[in-house]
Amino acid sequence: MPRILVVDDEADIVTLIERYAKREGYEVETASDGSEAIEACENKDYDAIIMDVMMQDIDGFTACKKIRANKDIPVIMLSAKGTEFDKLFGFEVGVDDYVTKPFSPKELMARINVVIRRHGNRSEEKPAGDEQGKQAGDNSSVNTKDKDRFIESGGIKVDLLGYNVYIDGEKAELTSKEYAILVYLMRNKGIVLSRDQILNEVWGYDYFGEDRTVDWQMKLLRSKLGKCRDQIHTIRGAGYKFED
Repeated sequence: MPRILVVDDEADIVTLIERYAKREGYEVETASDGSEAIEACENKDYDAIIMDVMMQDIDGFTACKKIRANKDIPVIMLSAKGTEFDKLFGFEVGVDDYVTKPFSPKELMARINVVIRRHGNRSEEKPAGDEQGKQAGDNSSVNTKDKDRFIESGGIKVDLLGYNVYIDGEKAELTSKEYAILVYLMRNKGIVLSRDQILNEVWGYDYFGEDRTVDWQMKLLRSKLGKCRDQIHTIRGAGYKFED
């Protein structure tokens, strides 16, 4: 039975999510703040975390960052705010999905189902590491022969087995989504990819969020590519294209 952790300092919200999650067949544990969530994740593994942003003690973003530094658990963030800055920051610290309050419990359950299913099937949801890197290679249809280990273009070098990205020899710290987007763009060099194509490849065909998610992630990715950022071209009205 999949186990999820619900983190919110509003008891009514915790009870609501817990009730719906149990109907879906999930084992549910709860925490009332970020500190409790971090401690819980140190002692147990979870298939997903649903966490509020604004909480006493440690906020959701900080707790997410601390948890994701040690464990690869997908996180859905709940927030009364829905600004672009909040979503950008959430994605930057490793949030997998973002739901704005007030929310539909049924929609939240659908998002949890998607995140857990994709986390179990796609290695780009996992952080860097030997095993994760191996799986990333498998899921990207990478030939494990050494000659197929790297993708290089204009100062960007991707180590598909090591799950690392280097800009002019310097390691770039990318999130799993940023890494997956970059690999997809580089594998389709010179081809215009629509936002829907990128969503389908990186998030999956069952993702039902907004396509602005791609723009937010692309903005973050470019910020980490330094002088190579201009290799990702925005094609107005069409999508994105990678070129030297």
